[in-house]
Amino acid sequence: MAMISPSINDLQVDDLQGKVTQRIVLENISWQTYKSMLSDLGEHRCLRLTYENGTLEIKMPSDLHEIIKHLLERIIIALTEELNLSIKGFGSVTLEREDLERGAEPDSCFYIQNAEQIQGLTLDITIVPPPDLVIEVDITSSSSRRLRVYERLKIPEVWRYTKQGVEIYQFQQGEYVVCESSPTFPIISGTVITQFLQQRETTDDNTLIRNLRTWVRERFLA
Repeated sequence: MAMISPSINDLQVDDLQGKVTQRIVLENISWQTYKSMLSDLGEHRCLRLTYENGTLEIKMPSDLHEIIKHLLERIIIALTEELNLSIKGFGSVTLEREDLERGAEPDSCFYIQNAEQIQGLTLDITIVPPPDLVIEVDITSSSSRRLRVYERLKIPEVWRYTKQGVEIYQFQQGEYVVCESSPTFPIISGTVITQFLQQRETTDDNTLIRNLRTWVRERFLA
């Protein structure tokens, strides 16, 4: 592991057995140290790192965080299947640009509009466009730093889940604006996504996705 001597800007600890996302923010971290930490931690880890011009945020998602993320992934995949759209998922792959001194690992990300441009199993957004759609789940910690990174990387769309529901952000003229419906799936809104997520309280995941498929077919594919 690379040796670092950062100052701690923010620390949120988890004492509720996985119910709270752990987050620590370190200042005065060089790009080289950030890259060394990524390499040392390896690919098979639960930690997610965000780097922004010398500030490193380390997040360990909670159990609930992962449940919501998984459902949002399934919703996106089901929508592309029902609407006959191409898709390539890259999960929490590291999205980084050394020239911008920015890097982040989203909760999940997808190529949809640009899926046909992406070849192979590796991703370099200095060569290919950034993902078309990113998922961020905010239950006990904010994704504001990651959103700033995504703005600099020019990621077109972000779905952000909070305790209040799902918000859809679109990149417009250098910043994110909240929009009513998804640019990728104009038939769907943050309110509708939230309503389907709430079904998990009374049903299983497969039934929830079947209900979504039925909703799409009845309204838009009849």
